[in-house]
Amino acid sequence: MLRDKRDNNQQTVKNSETDLKEKVVAINRVATATKGGRRFSFSAVVVVGDGNGTVGYGLGKANEVTDAIAKGVDDAKKNLVKIPLYKHTVPHPMIGKYSGGFVLVQPAAAGTGVIAGGAMRAVFESAGIRDVLAKSKGSSNPHNVVKATLDALLKMRDPMVVAKQRGISLAQVFNG
Repeated sequence: MLRDKRDNNQQTVKNSETDLKEKVVAINRVATATKGGRRFSFSAVVVVGDGNGTVGYGLGKANEVTDAIAKGVDDAKKNLVKIPLYKHTVPHPMIGKYSGGFVLVQPAAAGTGVIAGGAMRAVFESAGIRDVLAKSKGSSNPHNVVKATLDALLKMRDPMVVAKQRGISLAQVFNG
């Protein structure tokens, strides 16, 4: 599962440290046929983030939409992670994969904006990424796209850490 693949350099964040904004990515209605008719249930995929590099996702299921969203937010707050940002974009290109969903995430120049599809856009905006180019390939299922996007973001390396490991300045990391 995605949460088990986290690198050692990625730290989890306690939700009490931050004030979080939530975005509902998808709501799904399912029905079960009973003797008295159909009974509906709802599931919601929710992304939360502080807009400053902390983001998490969750899934909530309930008989009411509002309850499903509340459960999804609670689940997302339990799974917050810190991702590296560089000048409000991602530090380098990365491919993320989860199940049948593939995403390509690339840094963009300041002022570009978030060029990404719906599920990816929610993750980027919650994380505080303002300029990014992203493309979703394969599965368009919102669950897979959100998890693949987070996989790509979790595989990112912080430019400061890379510079320190190589013994060079931050400018040399980006200019080669």
